[in-house]
Amino acid sequence: MALHFTSEQRLDDVVERDFTLGEIPGILWTPGSATASAPVPLILLGHPPLGLRKMHPRLVTRARHAAADGFAAATIELPGSGDRPRLAATEQARVDLRRVTEAGEPVSDEIIDALVLPLVDQAVPEWQAALDALLSLPEIGGPVGYSGGVISIGIRLAVVEPRIVAAGLFAGSFVPRTMFEEARHVTIPLHVLLQWDDEGNDRQAALDLFDAFGSKEKSLHANMGGHTGVPQYAGDAAAQFFTRHLK
Repeated sequence: MALHFTSEQRLDDVVERDFTLGEIPGILWTPGSATASAPVPLILLGHPPLGLRKMHPRLVTRARHAAADGFAAATIELPGSGDRPRLAATEQARVDLRRVTEAGEPVSDEIIDALVLPLVDQAVPEWQAALDALLSLPEIGGPVGYSGGVISIGIRLAVVEPRIVAAGLFAGSFVPRTMFEEARHVTIPLHVLLQWDDEGNDRQAALDLFDAFGSKEKSLHANMGGHTGVPQYAGDAAAQFFTRHLK
């Protein structure tokens, strides 16, 4: 798939460029001086399937931190999000999820599988295609890191994509049981962020998943607070992790 830039704007210290990869929208952020200097490493910014427009303020903040550390950052619209065609299986799973949570019932493995696995199966090859295109740009070098959620997408990418050498993963989304087996095949360095009181997260499942990862270097950073209460210093620790492994 060919990458085409559709807009460009400078946000103080960062150049933000919207692009399309086939029919997939995406955004690339590069340090303001990147085009005049050596190629920089790349961090792929994972995010929940809420649409790039809604996620943009948080993504820009993360991209600016990455740029300050000398990294480019990029993201793409997930399947079924934004203006992309909906995924029938996940749409039905969201209806089922809402029904059981409103009824106070446990979320079944079947609902979690339908919610997450079709997304992973389609999104991971798209991330790889984006990586192909982005690494062909003169201002982007490598190595590459993955940062964020959906954690199952990060797991699959860490297993199948050798160009990703380190991952900072956000615990806090439903994880199908099959992903625990995939996690055993993850060997790259991991920095896992867990909000201890995340109202939508199965804390024990997050701990079991961390235990399942096959990486020799893995660290779990648990902070008190809900899903959106991540403290500033947690971001600083993640930045130090990527600086260690991408530079």
